[in-house]
Amino acid sequence: MGISELHIVKRDGKREVFSVEKIKRAIARAFLSVGGYATDEDLTSILSRVHVSDGMNVEEIQNQVEVALMAERYFAVAKSYMLYRQKHTEEREDREKLDFLIDYCDASNPASGSKYDANANVENKNIATLIGELPKQNFIRLNRRLLTDRIKEMYGKELSDKYLHLLNNHFIYKNDETSMANYCASITMYPWLLGGTLSIGGNSTRPTNLKSFCGGFVNMVFIVSSMLSGACATPEFLMYMNYFVEQEYGEDYYLRADEPADLSKKRRTIDKVITDCFEQIVYSINQPTGARNFQAVFWNVAYYDRYYFESLFGEFRFPDGSRPNWESLSWLQKRFMRWFNRERTRTVLTFPVETMALLTENGDVRDKEWGDFTAQMYAEGHSFFTYISDNADSLSSCCRLRNEIRDNGFSYTLGAGGVSTGSKSVLTINLNRCVQYAARNGVHYLTFLEEVVDLVHKVQTAYNENLRRLQEKGMLPLFDAGYINLARQYLTIGVNGLVEAAEFLGIRIDDNDDYAAFVQQTLGLIERYNKKYRSKELMFNCEMIPAENVGVKHAKWDREDGYVVPRDCYNSYFYVVEDESLNVVDKFRLHGRRYIERLTGGSALHMNLEDHLSKEQYRHLLRVAAAEGCNYFTFNIPNTVCNACGHIDKRYLKTCPHCQSTDLDYLTRVIGYMKRVSNFSAARQTEAARRYYAKAM
Repeated sequence: MGISELHIVKRDGKREVFSVEKIKRAIARAFLSVGGYATDEDLTSILSRVHVSDGMNVEEIQNQVEVALMAERYFAVAKSYMLYRQKHTEEREDREKLDFLIDYCDASNPASGSKYDANANVENKNIATLIGELPKQNFIRLNRRLLTDRIKEMYGKELSDKYLHLLNNHFIYKNDETSMANYCASITMYPWLLGGTLSIGGNSTRPTNLKSFCGGFVNMVFIVSSMLSGACATPEFLMYMNYFVEQEYGEDYYLRADEPADLSKKRRTIDKVITDCFEQIVYSINQPTGARNFQAVFWNVAYYDRYYFESLFGEFRFPDGSRPNWESLSWLQKRFMRWFNRERTRTVLTFPVETMALLTENGDVRDKEWGDFTAQMYAEGHSFFTYISDNADSLSSCCRLRNEIRDNGFSYTLGAGGVSTGSKSVLTINLNRCVQYAARNGVHYLTFLEEVVDLVHKVQTAYNENLRRLQEKGMLPLFDAGYINLARQYLTIGVNGLVEAAEFLGIRIDDNDDYAAFVQQTLGLIERYNKKYRSKELMFNCEMIPAENVGVKHAKWDREDGYVVPRDCYNSYFYVVEDESLNVVDKFRLHGRRYIERLTGGSALHMNLEDHLSKEQYRHLLRVAAAEGCNYFTFNIPNTVCNACGHIDKRYLKTCPHCQSTDLDYLTRVIGYMKRVSNFSAARQTEAARRYYAKAM
């Protein structure tokens, strides 16, 4: 490759043609600044020590110039060059921050204004969100340096450089690089039940009654979430709440829910006391918090059918030795779901993200009562996820206090997994770029992918070492206190652009043998390396990431570099989201066992529907999901929000039924959670408008 064909990577990640004249001018200025003059001979001798390769970043080249000046014994010039670089860097950073500040203030919403990790969960654009955005670039630099230093120590400089090359050229993407915290976790609350929040830096003691449970739970979730980058799942939440309700009102309280429970003028019933507790907890956690860049805590809860519950908590004991009571818990789970569904017609409540866990057998759910209830909730317009499996061991193998994860473990990074699991770190492969790059260079895509996959496993291993050393220094109290088990946290290999890569190869995106083979080969390669690098201390999984932010970035970056980009946002599904030819059953099949069996970290099927189905139709689709082996799914019907009067309707309407206004907004899932479409980034709003919503069957 000739020097005129070389490209370098600028500080903003953009590529440009390499210009040796720019280096010459910079060296000449350094000579002049110390009263000297750089002759052609001087420049030649200095530049002979500088070696530029395609894809090298600007900083690397400038570092070489410094070394070359020192090697040629131009010490004063080298010092001047360094000082100039430092001053120029400071001025550039100040200018960039000022430009960002102005652009952020002018942006239509926080997600569009965010430069690094657009997030629809940040609803408000204000001074607090601006303060949270400004240091993100510095955090990226720090985190990147910490990781590359560890990679050099463990694997050498060549691998570290290759990691930066793949990162800067968008073959891979480090999720949540703006944060130093562990990614996300499904926690066990048992340490809190025993000792409150004292062990993780809080001031509250253990809960002793229903009132202290509610207040203490909110505090605990806020503290835990401040030490995580992503979601905090509390799969024991309703089981623990049920315990404290029973302590107050007896194990049969659910049979006496209409009885008065207090002597105040309000004469609240037991049921009213319980729903007041729901209100306190849910509304408190949905408030924005400074520790999360003025966004609400990403909070998950789980519901279980009887068989799933018994598999997960059958041997569980509370500190007093008592067992959970299924009958009362079943009632409380249903009560919370019904209450939350109705509450969402009063105001926009994003969290908790709910997951219904159902065991299956013979092509249907085992617990018919809970299968019917699940269908009923969907028919009433409730929006939640359903996880189905024929084997609870994929999530849990119940020991007493913590979830044991089998070798075929399952862990959604959205926190839908079992107790004390989750993801330490996510490193995502841009499959579309990798496949096209391989084709450009006459290499089979699996050969190139294997290089990338091997590298990301080494990088994740280095990240884990940094995390381990942080724990040694006492910086990870959640692990030390037992809320999270470090050995049961996954290092996640994310994938994005799978559909787009298949399209480039000329593969039809529907249920056919060619597409299935491509998916199985690609994900199977990652699975093979997950097993290769697995150890007693390390667990890996593979997830089709939600890609709320990076799905847009990958499309933008790839288009700028001349790759084939069929849409402005890469899919997070196994089908093309705007494809009108696929029916509901087709989509369940494309997220069924034939396609997801090697996706050990999960994927989520968002079944976009124009209108709600009947209970019977949803019940039928549960059977379809069970038959096809589709593990994780939700039904997504846009809810209408009137900007004029505030009325919320669970239907997809063009006119407000309350005031007849056409000034409407819509609630739908950006990916994992529901938000106003107006809170989406500009690119995500465009993607949302292109989604195909199937008509009711």
